[in-house]
Amino acid sequence: MTSMKPTIATHLLVDVSAHGLGHLAQVAPVLNALGARLPKLRISLRSGLSSSQLRARIVTTFTHLPGASDFGYVMRDATRVDLAATALAYQRQHADWEQLLARETAFLAALGPDLVLSDVAYLPLAGAQRARIPSIAMCSLNWAELFAHFFASEPWAAPIHHEMLAAYNSTEFFLRLTPAMPMADLRRLRNIGPVAAIGRSHRRELREKLGCARDERLLLVAFGGFDKRLSIADWPLAGKLRWLVPQTWHSACPVAHALEGLGLAFTDLICSVDAVLTKPGYGTFTEAACNGTPVLYLRRDNWPEQEPLIAWLEKNARCRAIDESELSASSIAGALDDLFRQTAPPIPQAGGADAAAAILADCLS
Repeated sequence: MTSMKPTIATHLLVDVSAHGLGHLAQVAPVLNALGARLPKLRISLRSGLSSSQLRARIVTTFTHLPGASDFGYVMRDATRVDLAATALAYQRQHADWEQLLARETAFLAALGPDLVLSDVAYLPLAGAQRARIPSIAMCSLNWAELFAHFFASEPWAAPIHHEMLAAYNSTEFFLRLTPAMPMADLRRLRNIGPVAAIGRSHRRELREKLGCARDERLLLVAFGGFDKRLSIADWPLAGKLRWLVPQTWHSACPVAHALEGLGLAFTDLICSVDAVLTKPGYGTFTEAACNGTPVLYLRRDNWPEQEPLIAWLEKNARCRAIDESELSASSIAGALDDLFRQTAPPIPQAGGADAAAAILADCLS
């Protein structure tokens, strides 16, 4: 009798939250590793992020299905949540939950994927359960745990939280990335190591392109796709700093440069600068640490995910917290001096993408 080879499933649906860019930073290395393992796998990717944003990080072939199945949280800016608007958005969504779930179930049944991977919307997980399609969630956070943190005491919150938890607990398992929130209410956790893209340094070429003096430092400002503008143009040109900032700032400051126009991938920029100024967020924290780049970070207001992220970063990178009062050229220059006086710890290994890809490949066979 001849032995039968395992059948490889042909179609994976990936749902990537557009709440910032951190969810894409988690998914992209995993899909790139999975594509190398299963080059014939058909991948459909649904996200509210643009195709150009997705393809800047994901090199394996996929079909983009534009659309967002979650909103995460309504943000005032990169570090502040609009809790009133978020509460209203969740109440509206769950008032129509059965209709949303019916549409999602029909969508999944028509698309016919063999497996659903979500980072980290819960609607596609609930739809997959109803459509009898296996599903996996993957993230450093989940919306149910954040919802409970902000709204558990509200009289309207319990039924919504129950529906969120039921969706997450319907999965084959939840891949909990390192670092991550505790996720004590999730029953099927699998812990995965850090996921981060590894870049290449173009430091010398970048400094030559920008005309940097030998004693000037390059600081990358990256708030994870959310708006957080600093008044660089109003600062005295002190501190010998060059700033790489989002193009949307339209900065007229002579020592500020739009990072999008430099012709480098974001992770390569991280490798090429002296330090990163950011908020606590999975993608930038892990990519900076795993590429050996120091981090200045501005804490977020009442965001529980930041505590495990900061604790991990403090063990794995040179880092320093700053506050709003230090957002001036001279204060940031002083903070950078403090940062570079620290002893650099060993660079952590980003083995999570390969581990997650191996699990997904196993589930698809």
